[in-house]
Amino acid sequence: MRLKKYTDYALRVLIYTGTTERKVSIKEISDTFYISTEHIRKVVHQLSVNGYIQTTRGRNGGIVLAQEPNDINIGAVIRLMENDFYLVECFDGEHNKCVITPACKLRTVVGEAMKAFFHVLNQYTLADLIENKDELKELMQITKEKI
Repeated sequence: MRLKKYTDYALRVLIYTGTTERKVSIKEISDTFYISTEHIRKVVHQLSVNGYIQTTRGRNGGIVLAQEPNDINIGAVIRLMENDFYLVECFDGEHNKCVITPACKLRTVVGEAMKAFFHVLNQYTLADLIENKDELKELMQITKEKI
């Protein structure tokens, strides 16, 4: 299984904003991770609409977490950002044309694996991902005066 870049970018935005108490900019995040500002802007919009981050426009604007890191569940973020989990054709009831679906055990096995995948992700929050804040800040070159 592979997560989309969009989901990866969302997790990076949350990690970045979670490591600092100040407002950060889309450009700052974009420059840090070498990702286009448009990609980050789309991710920031979806995270904002869903209450994970708060955005403010204007001269003193920026992005901050809207929730405590302990309240941001990684499994929930991934489910939000991914639009489907059709790992095999038979997961998509609408477009499934596989002739062995009625007798095939693959759907059950893959479904069980996906449940295990989310069981692990659901055990972690953003706080777990940023518990090494000082090291992350250094690697992302986050300083107080940026923005």
